[in-house]
Amino acid sequence: MRHIRDIHQQKKSEGKPAFSFEFFPPKTEKGEENLFASVLPELQAMAPDYCSVTYGAGGSTRDTTLDMVERIQRDFGLVCMSHLTCVQATQDEIAQVLQDAEKRNISNILALRGDPPGGVGPFEATEGGFAYSKDLVAFIKANHDMSIGVAGFPEGHIACKEGKEVDWARLKEKVDAGADFVVTQLFFDNEDFLRFRDHMVKELGMEQTIIPGILPVLSTRQIQRFTELCGATIPSPMMQRLEGLSEDDAAATAFGIDYAIDQCEALLKEGVAGLHFYCLNKAHSTLEVAKALASYR
Repeated sequence: MRHIRDIHQQKKSEGKPAFSFEFFPPKTEKGEENLFASVLPELQAMAPDYCSVTYGAGGSTRDTTLDMVERIQRDFGLVCMSHLTCVQATQDEIAQVLQDAEKRNISNILALRGDPPGGVGPFEATEGGFAYSKDLVAFIKANHDMSIGVAGFPEGHIACKEGKEVDWARLKEKVDAGADFVVTQLFFDNEDFLRFRDHMVKELGMEQTIIPGILPVLSTRQIQRFTELCGATIPSPMMQRLEGLSEDDAAATAFGIDYAIDQCEALLKEGVAGLHFYCLNKAHSTLEVAKALASYR
């Protein structure tokens, strides 16, 4: 299966952005059936360049994630990237996951430190495991012919108390360890992303591709919960509008689509290399945004 670094290189040579989508392993058989029978076929109609599948807290969906990635590539012919975290895993266990991935023709990995089990408290490295995602990146780079992505945080990682520029410096270390591209956390103010990108490129000299992560809002309660967990900021005008739609999820979804279209158009005019959509295993909003951006492709 193609390496994502090569996909980005090709799109760059064509002067076009890459579009990609992220899924998570469904918790029920019905959810899995809906994803493969409905959501994926709908989104595939937009000709995405690749997609990704999350790993689950503490690596709890490891086998399911690899199963999903393998099935997506086999049944849909779509390049798919598997997330991989350091949480509750020794180096030997991670090596086994990577070997399994290679046997399944999975050649793209998003290398993450991961959140603590339950998402609370400080991260503690597993004995015999990796303490930092840069170490995971270096391990993959040294032992496997895979394209490696890492996560970036335009507003700084929520756990980094030293400030966002310290967090950005740590991202540069991850990239220098062998990463090919960066996919960012969700954000809603493009200025946050542009400051982040300019700092990484102009101040730190990073040359690897940076892909903004986009989340079309589905409901007011949902986005309040998400941003509390990840530390992203909702701009005041946006929050005021969403508060007025707190009892009308359909209207909030429609607003989220319009907001995401405007956000993406502005980013594309700024020359971003692509857009990575957090679709939350639903097709409608991401599909509507992608349709509206068809002229850029």
